[in-house]
Amino acid sequence: MARALALATVCLLAAGLSNAAAQDLFGAPPASAPADTAAPAAPPAASSPADNPPVQPGSPTAVVKPFYEHVGLELDPAQRSHFTDPAKSVLDKSDALRKSGQGECLDPNMALDNAQYDKAEIDRSLKTIEAIRGDAANVVVAFVVAGNPHRLEWKFRKVDGDWKVTDLLSVTGEWSLSQYQCE
Repeated sequence: MARALALATVCLLAAGLSNAAAQDLFGAPPASAPADTAAPAAPPAASSPADNPPVQPGSPTAVVKPFYEHVGLELDPAQRSHFTDPAKSVLDKSDALRKSGQGECLDPNMALDNAQYDKAEIDRSLKTIEAIRGDAANVVVAFVVAGNPHRLEWKFRKVDGDWKVTDLLSVTGEWSLSQYQCE
């Protein structure tokens, strides 16, 4: 898990985030770690409005925000316009499987890393960092559930001027939406 978190941190830093911004999301590095390594030392602290700057309309973070306000919204077919392939294909296949009566393919709270949750606890601890490079973007979301930190990365591509989700990856749970086989 430490390796996955370190990889995510390197990816964030490569995407143009400052070391300070990465430390805000991942916590300060341990005292024995080099100064440029941002490994999680503790779960994110309770957030305040200053921790998450105002969300810009139309931004990747604006696309992600509703999925944390309404649990399970990512599986709602009415939200499919916010997704593009490969994520959209997986979600469409999951819808088809559900309609066929053969069961569910995806967990109902993927945005919450499939964890049991207390919405008030998540709302208090939720932090986001957005990185945009041209027509690609990432939003890393961190929150705490029952004292356990969770981190997810939402990947985006700009399609016809709008940000669309291409994938959702759990840094904590080591899964990605694009790897599900809903057949």
